[in-house]
Amino acid sequence: MMQTHDFYYDLPKELIAQTPIEPRDHSRMLVFHKDSKQIEHKHFYDVIDYLKPGDVLVINDTKVLPARIYGTRVGENITKELNTEVLLLKRQDYTTWECITRPAKKLKIGTKIVFSDELEGEVVGYADEGIRYIKFTFNGIFEDILDRIGQMPLPPYITEKLQDKTRYNTVYADKLGSAAAPTAGLHFTNDLLQKIQEKGIIIAKVMLHVGLGTFRPVKEDNILDHKMHTEYYEISDETAEIINKAVDENRRIICVGTTSVRTLESAADEYGHIKATKDNTNIFIYPGYKFKVVKGLITNFHLPESTLIMLVSAFIGREETLNMYKIAVEEKYRFFSFGDSTLLI
Repeated sequence: MMQTHDFYYDLPKELIAQTPIEPRDHSRMLVFHKDSKQIEHKHFYDVIDYLKPGDVLVINDTKVLPARIYGTRVGENITKELNTEVLLLKRQDYTTWECITRPAKKLKIGTKIVFSDELEGEVVGYADEGIRYIKFTFNGIFEDILDRIGQMPLPPYITEKLQDKTRYNTVYADKLGSAAAPTAGLHFTNDLLQKIQEKGIIIAKVMLHVGLGTFRPVKEDNILDHKMHTEYYEISDETAEIINKAVDENRRIICVGTTSVRTLESAADEYGHIKATKDNTNIFIYPGYKFKVVKGLITNFHLPESTLIMLVSAFIGREETLNMYKIAVEEKYRFFSFGDSTLLI
């Protein structure tokens, strides 16, 4: 039985990156070679040296909403304004969202919340662990209102205020709807992507809106008892064709981020072929999983005992992952969302 604690490592607090590196591609990059288990220390702009003509680089072009909003509950003895925090997770229909809320116990069905002159909400349903379904009424365009009043949903371990909202999105972010950034892609610049394409590497786009499934902590002792939340993804005809051709020709498919991995592996058949689709996934990848499509992975350093470090452990081995993280700590790499990168090939 695999225990959650099997994926724990010690991390000094000062190694948690609070701000992004400028320029984006000047972050450090730890390269791990799967076959030889050799480790190299590079910078992210060196990634092009490890990519070969014919490789397929898969990116997630989701875009993060300023999805954290604050409001005031209506009809109570209100002692202070902005007493309710709502994090939009997943759109259910045009007006209703699945949300993480605080304080959840106060938000019963029928509770109304005023966020601004333009935006109000009403709790219309709930699930577990602080999840509520909120129906919004608004004057104007919902996304524009969010852009005015919302904050970027930075993880709780980032305590410094983000000066530039665009730095919590990739340069290729396109489809609005994520509650968190696919952070492995934050290291790319447009110039680096152009050079990669000029070298003959094919860039394929998928879309997975990052939600609770990606960052929900594992609370169970036995990892098999952990329930993944569903996240919405899309794969286009063009991307399916690019992936299937590469699989048939035994060319490398290298994913940028765990979200791209989960998208492809969710859609793949036993031969590694995928179809264009729009679907939801709750795939949980942990050691023992047999990858059907992915041959390489670019990803950041992840939280101890998280589903993300479990996915990395499935890809290169648990002991290898923990050893790599130990070396990264010793070498003072920067960790988590605004931190440094790993290239696993």
